[in-house]
Amino acid sequence: MKNDARRRGRKRLDERLTALKPEDRFNAPPKGWVRAIRDALGMTGVQFARRLQIRPQSVEALEKSEANGSIQLKTLRRAAEALDCTLVYALVPNTSLEGVVSARARKIARRELGRVAHTMKLEAQGTGDTNLEARMEAYVRDVLKDRDIWNEP
Repeated sequence: MKNDARRRGRKRLDERLTALKPEDRFNAPPKGWVRAIRDALGMTGVQFARRLQIRPQSVEALEKSEANGSIQLKTLRRAAEALDCTLVYALVPNTSLEGVVSARARKIARRELGRVAHTMKLEAQGTGDTNLEARMEAYVRDVLKDRDIWNEP
């Protein structure tokens, strides 16, 4: 029951995040989004500083910290508001969330079934590689379904 709810949740998130792919569309300009948008608006650093209620010298530090990835989200949100923008923040998985979970479960199943196969081979009861896929699917379905697959390295 709990796994079905998680699977539905992953599916909903995957659907929402699909709109953000390919992620390279959102790569920041070389000097950062703040500087690019400020320049596009024709706003000087002094004008931007006034809107943020900071010293003009702090604008350069803010823009550099955004460009090198060390800016705090709170600061970036304030800068976005001063530029009449909305900060959009998202974590976009490299593959689908369901794919990540499936790959992790299959990795554990392969390792566990490999241990069993090795033990049985030592006892002259080898299982061979026949039906390995079916055994892995059964292991994932029957053994891992309620198990937290992220506890192990």
